[in-house]
Amino acid sequence: MTKKNEIYKCPTCGNIVEVLHVGAGELVCCGAPMVLMAENTVDAAKEKHVPEITKIDGGYKVVVGSTAHPMEEKHWIEWIELIADGKVYRQDLNPGDAPEATFTVKAGKVEVRELCNLHGVWKAEA
Repeated sequence: MTKKNEIYKCPTCGNIVEVLHVGAGELVCCGAPMVLMAENTVDAAKEKHVPEITKIDGGYKVVVGSTAHPMEEKHWIEWIELIADGKVYRQDLNPGDAPEATFTVKAGKVEVRELCNLHGVWKAEA
């Protein structure tokens, strides 16, 4: 059974879906079950993936990694997502962009996820 906000990827075509409404069925794409993308929280790679959250006036700034993550055609952060008191905000990124996003939102509890096209989903909480 899926859980709300889980992220799944098709092993065949690469489609990615985020669960908005929980159901009992299996997520299938291209005739095969989709794979749950686990949220990593500890970075042992050369490139830094764990998002860093900074509270700023009027919101939050998120930077991917203590060392800037590459933003190249073959290796980049596809999106950064802020979940603030249960509401989801997402900033899509492209190669060449800075691996960061600013969210103008007030919240008591926030968590951040980001997707590296090569190394999967990474998460941090503030």
